[in-house]
Parts: sequence; structure tokens; C-alpha cells
Amino acid sequence: NPTEVQMSQLVLPCHTNHRGELSTGQLLKWIDTAACLSAERHAGCPCVTASMDDIYFEHTISVGQVVNIKAKVNRAFNSSMEVGIQVSYEDLCSGKHHSICKAYATFVAQSPSGGKVKLKPLTPQTEEEKIEHSIAAERRRMRLVHKDTLKALRPRETELETRDGSVAVPAEKTRVESVELVLPPHANHQGNTFGGQIMAWMENVATIAASRLCHAHPTLRAIEMFHFRGPSQVGDRLVLKAIVNNSFKNSMEVGVCAEAYGQEMSVSRRHINSAFMTFVVLDQEGKPRTLPMVAP
Repeated sequence: NPTEVQMSQLVLPCHTNHRGELSTGQLLKWIDTAACLSAERHAGCPCVTASMDDIYFEHTISVGQVVNIKAKVNRAFNSSMEVGIQVSYEDLCSGKHHSICKAYATFVAQSPSGGKVKLKPLTPQTEEEKIEHSIAAERRRMRLVHKDTLKALRPRETELETRDGSVAVPAEKTRVESVELVLPPHANHQGNTFGGQIMAWMENVATIAASRLCHAHPTLRAIEMFHFRGPSQVGDRLVLKAIVNNSFKNSMEVGVCAEAYGQEMSVSRRHINSAFMTFVVLDQEGKPRTLPMVAP
């Protein structure tokens, strides 16, 4: 497949968290980079991240292991294309390989003038590629209705009950707000902020919010679809906000959003992205701990 891109990264201490495990934010940056290279290989021009589908992480990755990422375009539409990504890790000592996650990203091709580009169709070759090519149209339809589905959600009345006599934690105590200045290393050759960099910043504030609820170090298990509502550029300030929306017995949902503004005194902010992340807290045996309740 001419669009296939393979990336291998050795996990170094600078890529990890306090537990010596690969930071999910760093992994998201690598995933986005590999997928973008694949999209640009097909489009023949610069591409930007439009969305990233739900991601479920099966394993954590430790220092010294190798992350292997394969990305290839599944299908091209008018000006957008779906890129399929497979992520695994390799233990260099044992030689074993384990799957980490599968992901699907949508990229939009852009001309040098900033306009959209009409893409050439992609002809699948293998049976696997033909299946992915066929299902890509259905996944695209689901993405288009995803926004409306979330808007149609209605709150349900629930009773706040403490677990094991614990006191419910006010959601406000988990709130996090942080600002980042977009510098040239955070952007692509067009000056647009890397989608993977924005996702990494969002994961960072979400992790802090989750930590404030459980007073422990949480593990990210799943990310609901990232949808980029607009671009940001070098020189923008990105405001990242996160809060724990709800906690269940062994998991919690953290809502996080990113807004951008151009000048320090600017009042209007542009909504760049929103996402929902699911965290767990693992005990010494690797089993999920019971979490405190959240009082909205």
C-alpha cells in the first residue's frame, strides 16, 4: 500500500510518567504524526487532523520498550480521508509483541492557499483493505451524526449515594485550567498546531482533574472521539479546561475542552476541541480501585 507509514519509537525516560510508563499524551502525538504522514502521502499536499475516533488502550508501555505504529489511508472522500492506525509494543528482551490500540483518524487536505483539495480515489488491493474501504463509509456516517447525538442527550435524575461511607467530592474541586502558548515546534509546516499536540495537552489537564478526585495516579483507559472544530496557529494561546463529570464504581469520566485566542488581551475565544476521557485507578495487583463519588 503506497500510503502505508511505519513508525518505531524507543520509549525513553523523557517520554514517561512517574510510573515509568509511556505518557498517553506522547503516544497520541506519535499516532497523529504517523497518520498525518500517511494522509499527506496520498494527498500529495499538507493535511490537518479533523477528528480522531474513540480509542481504547489495552496495555501500558514501559521504558525500554518499542512502540510500533502502522498507518494507512483506508478511503478517500471528496476532501477528507480516513486513516487507520494500529499500535503495538515490542519487548526487545523477550521479542514479544502486544497490541495497544486501534484508531481511526480523519484528515482534510489543504492547498497552499488554505482551501480544500479534491482527493483522488483510493483503490484497495487486499481483502483486508477492501473490507476497511467498505466500512469506512459507515464510520464516516456515524461521525457526522455523533455531534447531533451528543446534543440530544438529556440529564437523568440520580441520587447521590456514598460508597463505603466515603464523602462525595465536589466536582468543582477537580476543575483544572491551564494555558499553553503555541510555538513553532508545536506546529506543522503550515503553522497550524499539530492535532496530536492539542490532544496531548488535553490529556494532561484531564489527568490532573482525575488525580484531584482520587488523590492517586490514574490510568487513562479510553478516549471518546476528538473532533477538531477549527485550526489554531503559532502564536495562539490555548486554554485547556477539565473537570470530572461523574465517577462510577471503578471508573470516572473527565470532560475536557480546548479554546484558542490570538492576543493576550483578546476577549473572544475559539472552541477548538472537546473530548471525554475515562480513567481508572489501579491497585498494586493491577485491579481497578473503588472511587469516591462526585457531587456536581
